[in-house]
Amino acid sequence: MKADAPGRGHGNRGRVRRFARYAGPVAERDAGPPASRRRAALITVTAAAMAVALAAGCTAARSQQGPVQGHNAEPAGHQAAPDAAAVGRLGWHACGSGLRGLQCASVQVPLNHQQAQGRKITLALSRVPATAPSSQYQGVMLVNPGGPGGSGLSLANDVASSLDKSVASRYDIIGFDPRGVGSSVPALHCDPSFFSGVRPDYVPATAAAEQALEARAKAYANDCEQRFGWLLPYMTSADSARDMDSIRSALGQPQITYLGDSYGTYLGEIYGTLFPSRVRRMVLDSTVDPNGVWYQNNIDQDYAFQARMQAFFGWVAANSGSYGLGATPAAVQQVWYRVRSYLGQHPINGQNGPAVGPDELDDTFLQGGYNNELWPDLASALAQYAHAPGASRNQAGSGLVSQYQLYGSQNENQFAVYNAVQCSDVNWPRNWAKWDSDTRTVYQTAPYQAWDNAWFNAACAFWPVQGAAAPMQIKGQGLPGLLMLQATGDAATPYAGAQVAHRLLPTARMVVVEGGGNHVQSLQNPPNTCVDGYLNNYLANGALPQNPGQVNATCPAPIAPSPSSG
Repeated sequence: MKADAPGRGHGNRGRVRRFARYAGPVAERDAGPPASRRRAALITVTAAAMAVALAAGCTAARSQQGPVQGHNAEPAGHQAAPDAAAVGRLGWHACGSGLRGLQCASVQVPLNHQQAQGRKITLALSRVPATAPSSQYQGVMLVNPGGPGGSGLSLANDVASSLDKSVASRYDIIGFDPRGVGSSVPALHCDPSFFSGVRPDYVPATAAAEQALEARAKAYANDCEQRFGWLLPYMTSADSARDMDSIRSALGQPQITYLGDSYGTYLGEIYGTLFPSRVRRMVLDSTVDPNGVWYQNNIDQDYAFQARMQAFFGWVAANSGSYGLGATPAAVQQVWYRVRSYLGQHPINGQNGPAVGPDELDDTFLQGGYNNELWPDLASALAQYAHAPGASRNQAGSGLVSQYQLYGSQNENQFAVYNAVQCSDVNWPRNWAKWDSDTRTVYQTAPYQAWDNAWFNAACAFWPVQGAAAPMQIKGQGLPGLLMLQATGDAATPYAGAQVAHRLLPTARMVVVEGGGNHVQSLQNPPNTCVDGYLNNYLANGALPQNPGQVNATCPAPIAPSPSSG
């Protein structure tokens, strides 16, 4: 689901942080990912490629034919070898101002990897070149921040600058915008106005309100079909994993090292299943449960984010002298819900009209579930608004508007890709009655994210692409030793699900951050030196923790922020 102010990751959902690295302030990321800190700068593409993209964007979908099949399965007994289809040498050049210090290039990949000589699409790449002597060179490291829908261009620089210099210098560190994302061509947009203004309350007060939200989700799915029906069947995670192998081939490398965060870990799981012999090393940071994609995983998130919200309320209560919102978690929670209710009738105005209502409040405070470092500023903005008398509340809401603009605002391209990938990876329930029943069950004990998460994914109930009946079976045979990093209290990728993935990957070793609640453990700001030590050692020489069982090493959680640290 979605922060920089903290780290490599400052980054991913408000901007699709559902399964992504905390992306950090929007201003810092130029519109940034659910996953990396800044939105990527535009990559130069050929006029021909742009013309193809524009023409394709005007192609109407097969709306009368019903859902089409996604291309998720690998033909039996076949490990795809896109080398023959890969474009030749990459034309690296200095990136634009939004990605200073990076080199950029583009590569064409098959729209349908089962028809390698057919239609092509273009992926945007970034690079921080290795600087170590050739005798110390360790090849290429592809990095992905999560999402789905997160831009990875700026992540290459984030990783290079956060790793130990002696380690980073040995790799060409490669970022990329996956198909449909950011600077890749085409970039998927279904309804650019979808997040404009204050949106209808996530929590439907009446049957009519729920029907209106259901219609809104259905309309979004239809808009995606009308604009990009030709692309949607080829937006699965398996398609992106095959793109990664095309990138490997274009780079002229027999193997890759891979660092994936959040949803990026699922890409790694699939890549390792399809191409085990092409993995040199792999780091999975905050790991997706591959057996729960994606309907069950989102329900699991609802309960986990409820716990994170309670942790935030507890922290605010423990610092009641600074914020005055109550001395107990229950008292703080009552204030938060009172503010939410008030915003339903009196949204806060921004420079261009209403800016923050109950949905926008939810999206903003969700970011605190990804990273504790946001808690002081979120609490200050809440206190400023809650303590203001009614007549001056709109002016006092400037802090909440600022926090929303920094962390909670949505990027429609990322939202479109998020849906295109997850709705196509596997088939979702098509009967809205099941969504309604399941969400109401969750809401009884985990109300914070229940309806928010349901509506964030609701287009999948009406998606024009029919996903596979079951998730792709993840296999660990033939893989080298892998490093997994996981916090026990991570809400976006809960610990139990990460351990499911661990059991499916017998060569993996997991470092567990005990008691940690942040999402994405490595290369953060402030850093967890214990976690980063395991990461640097593994990338330097393949060293893995050796304790037996499912927990192969432990690291302490970061300390909670102080009220003044915001």
